[in-house]
Amino acid sequence: MIGLSIGWRLATAGCEVDVFERGAAGRGASWAAAGMLAAGVETEPGELALYELNRASQRLWPGFARALEAASGLSVGYRAEGTLRIALTRDDAARLRATYEFQRQSGIVLEWLTGAEVRRREPHLAAGVAAGVSSAEDHQVDNRLVVPALIAALRRAGGRLHEHAAINRVEIANGRAVGVRAGDELVAADTVVLAAGAWSRDIDGLPPAARPPVRPVKGQMLALRMNPETPMLRHVLWTPRAYLVPRKDGRLIVGASVEERGFDPSLTAGAMFALLDAAWRALPGTEELPIDEMWVGFRPGSRDDAPILGACAVDRLVLATGHYRNGILLTPITAEAISRLILTGESDPAIVPFGLNRFATQAWTRETA
Repeated sequence: MIGLSIGWRLATAGCEVDVFERGAAGRGASWAAAGMLAAGVETEPGELALYELNRASQRLWPGFARALEAASGLSVGYRAEGTLRIALTRDDAARLRATYEFQRQSGIVLEWLTGAEVRRREPHLAAGVAAGVSSAEDHQVDNRLVVPALIAALRRAGGRLHEHAAINRVEIANGRAVGVRAGDELVAADTVVLAAGAWSRDIDGLPPAARPPVRPVKGQMLALRMNPETPMLRHVLWTPRAYLVPRKDGRLIVGASVEERGFDPSLTAGAMFALLDAAWRALPGTEELPIDEMWVGFRPGSRDDAPILGACAVDRLVLATGHYRNGILLTPITAEAISRLILTGESDPAIVPFGLNRFATQAWTRETA
């Protein structure tokens, strides 16, 4: 979604755009994600700078969704029911209260709910739910609908999409990116955008100063099948050990494990059991639902789990990678800021703290401390 959205914005502005995808377009982390736009309830201590970026992108999502639907003629499944975070035990409630107080003090708009108030909003929750937090501003989008919409919008704007066309190398001459090599073909370019997600650091041709420190963080997920006419859940729901995301078509997404396993594609019994158990404890009726799908995705994690955006040591090479858990949420602001940088040379102040140079500064600080 990051590469397609940047390509769409640039093509709409009149640029010649070629998007290269190693497999089918949008079938990596973008397809595996849950589509939560949760700038508020996900914020943790030490992430306030990232929260500001996430919140800025969250504000863009309604307009971005409308523009994308108009440009593509396809729905993207944007839903604004909000998000609930629940506690199932007294200990859960104490931890949730501490997180809630931190988030409220940071300016995040949330509402504390008793267990009874939570169940009035979602009657199928476990009878003993202890407490909850409501975030009316944290919404969701169906990422598996956004992908084909972006493909259609890119093509309608004149952009070219090359699927199953892995980039072997970024070609650099005299310190400047001059194109990419796809197979035996050299494709010349005025600007190259590296938006290859978890695979970004493995592309040849990048000097060490321009190689983003991005690694794959494995996530296992599954989907259950509800009756879309009488869904047992309407809000995005965070439980102590899993999140549940209801779709309009009746799918109920349950995720997700977090594993440092490289590009290991295997589904494991332990991860599936943990997710199903966590879902059942919060929403007991899930034990009766059929399993619709199980899958693995690879989040692109940077050293500090924040995105890497903007120019780098190689002229005309622009980075848009490392979005980790927030790739769907950060799609609108990434597309806007990166296209602005390419078209005008101006860096949006919102992305300046997330440049690649922050890692060089961190290394220098450690070595000289």
